[in-house]
Amino acid sequence: MTTFAELPLSSALQQKLAAAQFTQLMPIQERAIQPALEGKDVIGTAQTGTGKTLAFLIPVIEMLNQEGSRQPAALVLLPTRELAMQVHEQYEQLRSKRLPNAVLIVGGLSENVQIQALRKGARLIVATPGRLQDLISRRLVDLSQIKILVLDEADRMLDMGFLPAIQRIIDILPRSRQTLCFSATMEHSVARLVQDCTREAVRIALGSVLKPAASVELRAYEVRPDAKMSTLRQLLESQEGQTLIFARTKRGTERVAKELVGDGFNTAMIHGDRSQSQRNSALLGFQEGRYRVLVATDVAARGLHIDDVAHVINYDLPKMAEDFIHRVGRTGRAGSEGCASTIVTAADIPDLRSIERTLQMRMERKQLDLSTSDPSRGRVVQNTLASRTLTALPGEVFI
Repeated sequence: MTTFAELPLSSALQQKLAAAQFTQLMPIQERAIQPALEGKDVIGTAQTGTGKTLAFLIPVIEMLNQEGSRQPAALVLLPTRELAMQVHEQYEQLRSKRLPNAVLIVGGLSENVQIQALRKGARLIVATPGRLQDLISRRLVDLSQIKILVLDEADRMLDMGFLPAIQRIIDILPRSRQTLCFSATMEHSVARLVQDCTREAVRIALGSVLKPAASVELRAYEVRPDAKMSTLRQLLESQEGQTLIFARTKRGTERVAKELVGDGFNTAMIHGDRSQSQRNSALLGFQEGRYRVLVATDVAARGLHIDDVAHVINYDLPKMAEDFIHRVGRTGRAGSEGCASTIVTAADIPDLRSIERTLQMRMERKQLDLSTSDPSRGRVVQNTLASRTLTALPGEVFI
């Protein structure tokens, strides 16, 4: 089975998938959808960007098409507002007219709108654990009829401290429910959680979840600390396409974005202190191509599906190897090719080598010729690249 058309789905959902131009099944979809349609619990681990969202949304939609209750029958828990909003949008794209809108329960959006959607008979809840737990404690949401629970990006939810909220939510769900759990990694804490909330689950593990996808070309540029911005400018000038830049801190994100706007790059930014409307506007503008560059903290690294990101640049190294995987996973998605560049100084080399040891690989080292530049602005005017390969081991608007 390699295509969506071969799946035993309702005609309404098949039509929606065809209209959205979903044709070929990705490996996680090929192995997870069928057992999920049969009512089995599923635990899936796969690299980010491999199509996990459809792997759980399709079984959820098919179940909702068969159930007639006006109570919520499916619950999807996710770590961030942005990821929840994308799952909500995907559901709205695929649902038939006979299914009501899903309710999005996340912080940063109108609580009254969310409560009204619940009262109108929403049957799918897409939520972050903290906001959902708050509504539960105030008896504003009824989860007694939940048939399917989905834990998406489970490892990230635990990293963010959501384990107590998740456990309290699970404790009030019907024991007879079906559980689908998807995660990019399956560390001990995650494994214990999914073991406690699943029964005789079908386990699916595709490839190494601790290595970047083979479709992503990895490069590391060793530079002086005062040459980081010049290197970033030259990387942007030497490669076309949408570029996602990661900085470690909120202040660093703002500084880099302002520098790039001053240099004429159409740039937006997102980080934890931006309002939800500002973050939504930045993401939408980046997705639609109004901004060529998006500068972000790791709030954007997990779960976000942004089509056609040609280049990811780590302006600052992440703290952990897992965060590196999720950053570079924003490019080279769904079988396309991508490039991920990491800018490092001498002080970063020990951390870079630690990441490489953890991932059991080494990045291609490259150097930029910064000898010819405009000293008044630091703009590089020469695009010569000198490279050596290391063998792998076993801006017009500023928001």
